[in-house]
Parts: sequence; C-alpha cells; structure tokens
Amino acid sequence: MIAIENLVKRFGKVVALDQVELNIHSGELFFLLGPSGCGKTTLLRHIAGFCRPDAGRILFDGEDITPVPPHQRNTAMVFQNYALWPHLTVARNVAFGLEERRVPSREIAASVLEALRAVHLEEVSQRRINELSGGQQQRVALARALVIRPKCLLLDEPLSNLDPRLRLEMRGEIRRICREQRLTAVYVTHDQQEALSIADRIAVLSAGRILQVGTPAEIYRKPRNRFVAEFIGEVNMLKARITGRTDFLELDVEGTQIRLPRPANSNDEKIGSHLAIGLRPEAIRIADQKSQGLAWIAKLTETVYLGATAQHRFEFGESILKVSEPNPQPAQYRIGNDYPLSVRPEDVILLPEPEQG
Repeated sequence: MIAIENLVKRFGKVVALDQVELNIHSGELFFLLGPSGCGKTTLLRHIAGFCRPDAGRILFDGEDITPVPPHQRNTAMVFQNYALWPHLTVARNVAFGLEERRVPSREIAASVLEALRAVHLEEVSQRRINELSGGQQQRVALARALVIRPKCLLLDEPLSNLDPRLRLEMRGEIRRICREQRLTAVYVTHDQQEALSIADRIAVLSAGRILQVGTPAEIYRKPRNRFVAEFIGEVNMLKARITGRTDFLELDVEGTQIRLPRPANSNDEKIGSHLAIGLRPEAIRIADQKSQGLAWIAKLTETVYLGATAQHRFEFGESILKVSEPNPQPAQYRIGNDYPLSVRPEDVILLPEPEQG
C-alpha cells in the first residue's frame, strides 16, 4: 500500500505538486491521468525516489520511505522510451538489474527465464533489441522490471510509442501481468481510453492537484467538476437555471423545461441559481416521439456515418449537441429536420459550478 501525505514540490515559481494526498491499495492497478504538465510524471518520480519533495512524505505499507534512495525502495520503473541496451541480447537486458545486485548467475538464469515467460518472450531471449518489434521491446522492458520482484511497478506512458493495434494488445498484457504477479502498479498516461479500459482506480490531476479519485465508471459517469467531465471522453455542456425544487429539480435548459430527481448535492442550490449540465453523446437518444421528462426538440445539422456508429450534430438553442448513434441505418435522418432527443435522468451529469464562457 502506498500513502502519499501532503506532498509539495516546486520548481522555481512553478508548483508541480500542490499538497497531494493519495492512497493506493495493495495489488491495485492505479492510473495517474491528466494533460501534459499536470504533475503526474513528477508524482511518479517521487514514488520512485528520483525526486525529493519540498514537503510531505510517502509511505510504503506504513513505512516512511521519503528519504530512502531509489535503489533501496524495491520499485521498478518502465520508461516511455524503454531505456534498453541495444548492444545486449534480450536476456542480458532483463538480467541487468540482477547483475547489479550481484545475484548468483544460476539464480539470474532462472529468474530471467521466468520473467520472459511472464511476457511471452522466452523464444527470443538471444536476439538483440534492434531485431525486435516495438511491442516486443515493450515486453522486454516489462520483463526487466519484473525480474527484480518489485513491491511496486511504475509505468510512465509505456505505450505511447506503439501503433494503435499494439497499444490495444499491450493494455491487456499489462493488466494480465499485474494480476498474475499481484503487483501494486502506478501507471501514468494522458490517454483516457487507456485508463478507462484497464485501471482499477484513476486519479485525475490538473495543475499539480488531484481533482478526483475513483473507479473508471465513477470518473466517467459522475465527474465532480467540469474539467474532469470534459477531460474524460466527450461531453455536451449546457447551461441550466434552477426554477423549482420539490422532490424533483426543475430546470430551464436553453429555454426548455426539464425535471430531474433531486441529487443529494443539490441541497444548497437556490431557485434562480445556475448549474452546468453534462450529456455524453452516447447517452442521448433520437426518439421516435417526444418522451416525457428529459426531452427536447433539436435540428440536425450534420451526420458522419462511421459503420458501427454515426456521429450527429444538432442545434439546440445556442448550443451544439453531439449525438452518437450505435448500429445506425444509413440516411435514416435528414439534415435540416427537427427531431426529438431524450436522455435518461440517471445519465445526466449535474455539475455544481455555473457554465464558464
């Protein structure tokens, strides 16, 4: 288990980590997600021991390891560029960490074979690195990290140099390896799909702060603020004004009246105050007739047919709505016509802050 307590790091006037508090469970595949410059790699490097914080501390299983140097933390890091030795064979690359620890050669051979089997590379152990594909090189980097039997595996954008097909394949491999090895893994990425597809939990960072921590479904369906909502996938943002509060929350959305079950966090919202509403494109349905409750009429302005889905754009008041239709029928809807749209109440994202320009 990793506990990060009130961690602060400054580079001159730039605050890279701003009082970060975080708990990562034992055996968890935990993602640090955010845009470039948000502090996610800086936080990973602090866990590895490559950086010293200006304040705060880091604990492994309750033990303060903040002053402990990297080589004594029993962590292993997989870098974005793999950092492999091109003049050595696959086996020698994997063995490097054990050789530095002066492990007996017989133990090294057995451990290297076990690590290569874990990543399905035992048959290429005598090849040189430049004879391998990008995906194979990534597996070598993983094997080199696994061979020292770390308590914690740290991954810094490990799939960014691979093509889309290999990235998809390696996502599953990384998850499989972490499960089989029962590793606590901390994984840095800016790729939302990568995080959503394999993470146990995700922390979303911005400007050195953690904005939200949760499971992929929690982060996607219940974002706490507009930044998280817009960073994780596509979302339509609409302005809303509260017009009534009973057992329901009555809202004026772009001149259309809608009613929603009142959420727990709406107790402090007053009639006349503003909210932002988030609607995921796949949550919006093009209805055959106007539905009761959360429904409105919008004009179709563009359709892009993509086979498995169609991407539609609708005009609604002053807003543009993106709507994703699964398994579409070609030319089912005509540009310029008005159509009823509807969303289930549970798919509406209510954000506490008012819409920002």
